[in-house]
Amino acid sequence: MPLNKRVFGYEMTFLSKTAIAMVIASIGMSGCTSMQLGDTMYNGYVVDQQALNLIPVGSSREQVLLTMGTPSTTATFDSEVFYYISQKRERAVAFMKPRIVDQTVLAIYFDKGGVVARRANYTMQDGKVFDTISRTTPTGGRDLTFLQQLLSGGGGGASAARSILSGFGN
Repeated sequence: MPLNKRVFGYEMTFLSKTAIAMVIASIGMSGCTSMQLGDTMYNGYVVDQQALNLIPVGSSREQVLLTMGTPSTTATFDSEVFYYISQKRERAVAFMKPRIVDQTVLAIYFDKGGVVARRANYTMQDGKVFDTISRTTPTGGRDLTFLQQLLSGGGGGASAARSILSGFGN
């Protein structure tokens, strides 16, 4: 007894149904694996090892600028430092906030004469993420809100509050 069945006016055997089901399943599965939902974004300076070899310790500031290009940012507090920053960020879906997966900061330190004193390559394993957008200068001490400064009792905030309040008492 053959395994024939009439479907939509055509005769289909059990093997042909299985073959069609396998083709549909393989097309469906291949569509899932090739679908790219997330994004990978690269930002900043890509360090070239050959260019880095051209600026050994003792090179001038001009040689660093010619070889490496303009730094991502500089620091001039204690000694001059050029920072070349690169980041790799990923997000699972287009509407999600990207998260930093990898970050590299190449720091080139200069001495007082403008000559390379040392080079350092920092990654995320060396510490916390380098904030390139906040545009704030870190200082010593605590960060206090306006109200905390006013109520702290030390410094100009408490005396200013006393002078304001004494003006209402007269």
